[in-house]
Amino acid sequence: MTLTQRQREGFAIISSAPTPEPVPTFAVQIAEWKREPFGRYFPDRHFHFLPMNLGEREFERVWKPRILAEQDPEFLAWGPDLPQPLDALAKARNIPVTFIEDGFLRSARPSASRTPPLSLALDSKAIYFDCRHPSQLEELLGTYDFEADAELMTRARAGITLLTESGISKYNGGRQRTAEEVYGEKTRKRVLVVGQVEDDASVRYGCLSHMTNNDLVLLAASEQPDAQILYKPHPDVLSRVRPARSDPAEVARLCTLVTESLPLAEALRTVDHVYTITSLAGFEAIIRGIEVTTAGCPFYSGWGLTDDRQPNPRRGRRLSIEALFAGAYLLYPCYFDPETGEQSSFEETVATIRTQLEEPQGLARPRPAWRAWGPYGLFGWRHLLPAFVTPVIRKMGSDRDVEDFRADPIRFFRSLSDRKFRIIGRILYPFG
Repeated sequence: MTLTQRQREGFAIISSAPTPEPVPTFAVQIAEWKREPFGRYFPDRHFHFLPMNLGEREFERVWKPRILAEQDPEFLAWGPDLPQPLDALAKARNIPVTFIEDGFLRSARPSASRTPPLSLALDSKAIYFDCRHPSQLEELLGTYDFEADAELMTRARAGITLLTESGISKYNGGRQRTAEEVYGEKTRKRVLVVGQVEDDASVRYGCLSHMTNNDLVLLAASEQPDAQILYKPHPDVLSRVRPARSDPAEVARLCTLVTESLPLAEALRTVDHVYTITSLAGFEAIIRGIEVTTAGCPFYSGWGLTDDRQPNPRRGRRLSIEALFAGAYLLYPCYFDPETGEQSSFEETVATIRTQLEEPQGLARPRPAWRAWGPYGLFGWRHLLPAFVTPVIRKMGSDRDVEDFRADPIRFFRSLSDRKFRIIGRILYPFG
């Protein structure tokens, strides 16, 4: 059975239905820096943010009674899973759960950089990269009658052209280099292996074979013996912000390691074939007419457009590139105006990114104002700390971490996942 245009609203999301009273929404696994826009994006919800790293005892003693005291509460979880105590409570009390992740157009910056997302993916079944379960995106792609929706398909064709001609991607900005400068002259078939953070949820939940980036390079080299193999490790792995399960140096004999920053659109421009585990770069290659091999099961595999090494028996429908784009970029995500919080559209979001890229001064993040009191101490003496702490952060992390620290030192330390670094932050900035 296929869905028609009139049934599109069946894929409702958390903010789509007006309510007389704000819905009590208990949000979990949402880092502090991500919370700021939620009230603006979802004005019909009253959010209660549970602490990160919430222990079972604290949940039972503090949060479970609060949840049960509310009438018709709901859970909002960042990522593919609910913590076990909440999952058990949701099942026992039939509490609705929505999973949330950044959408496919995230920001005008080359990373999340603690800025409000321009789009979000919300799913009441499973987050889109979790291949273990059918998501609403998978259901939409498998059932929607795209060909009957002429207006949608016209938007999809225009949207593909808009992205490919503008070079806009999930993340944007960054150092502008050309493929020729980074790759050198093209003399033969060119294959790009897109590295990912191997312990990232999109890999752990999107690839059942536990494949590493090095395994992917070995696969590409064995199948493309006459091609130039380019291996682009993930920037966070190169900067050691995120851990690697495999060392790029071990496969350097088989490929050209690409360690310089290169916008994704430019990275793909001269490439003939892309190998990836689950990266969104594979989808961006598809809309550019590039052959793609997927080792895992990303949302765009299984529809007849990719060379898939992990079959998905739930998928089998053959989709056009325009239909896949329409489902993933036009119907599934929610787009927002980061200033007003109002819902936006794909086209308006692309326009916002283009405007921000053309006015880079608008991307600059103000540093905390100097005050003679408050969390920065008497006479604001803690404003002097970045001069001494910044070199350490740059050595241990990345330029992105330095930018985040300078913009808000207190929030930077509070949101770190490593407890020992959070403790150091408490020592340096005990207040706020």
